Amino acid sequence: MCAHVLVAEDDEKQAELIRRSLLAEGHTATVVHDGASALDAVRRLGPDLLVLDLMLPVVDGLDVCRALRGGAEQPDLPVVMLTARAAEDDVLLGLDAGADDYLTKPYSPRELMARIRTVLRRSGRGVGARGEDPVVRAAGISVDPVRHEVRCDGAPVECTPAEFQILLAMAGEPERVFTRRQLLHCTRGFDRSSTERAVDVHIMNLRRKIEPDPRRPVRLVTVFGVGYKLTGARP
Repeated sequence: MCAHVLVAEDDEKQAELIRRSLLAEGHTATVVHDGASALDAVRRLGPDLLVLDLMLPVVDGLDVCRALRGGAEQPDLPVVMLTARAAEDDVLLGLDAGADDYLTKPYSPRELMARIRTVLRRSGRGVGARGEDPVVRAAGISVDPVRHEVRCDGAPVECTPAEFQILLAMAGEPERVFTRRQLLHCTRGFDRSSTERAVDVHIMNLRRKIEPDPRRPVRLVTVFGVGYKLTGARP
């Protein structure tokens, strides 16, 4: 998977490390160092994804994200936000502003590249530029972001748009535990008026479609007190 990634990071050494990591992954990269330049580059270059530092000069990351989501140009541009603030409220501010994922500094370049791959698959951007298979597979489930198709043990599964986005995110990172808030964020654009409890309904409906016995889930399991995860192994 190859994509054009815009990096908005005011720390020049950090920005260069991200740029080199992206090039090593086969992506192309453009680097800017403030929020105003980021918005200008989005308009001029039309990138596939934006890596966005929260604490940018001129226009901060939150305002950049809000401007993108409320604007006419690239309102659905995938955004991975970087923040030195580890508090839950700060992370939630980023998600509420429209970020698709976030990483708390310090982070490893490998983890950032993995998050970028997942967000690109979820959005369907940059797919197929190097002839790679865009289909995400886990636990006997395949999710195709290009054809918008889901199969379970080879059989087609009908999903609502919100269910599809939840399953795509979870299949892209099997064994990762997602909170309700994170899964609700995956449905942005489909269930804007939903609450976190609506995620439980989506999970219940998905279990009816992909579990041998929805009352005893073995694929889409609950992690009590945290959220849900999709197991990596076929049941």
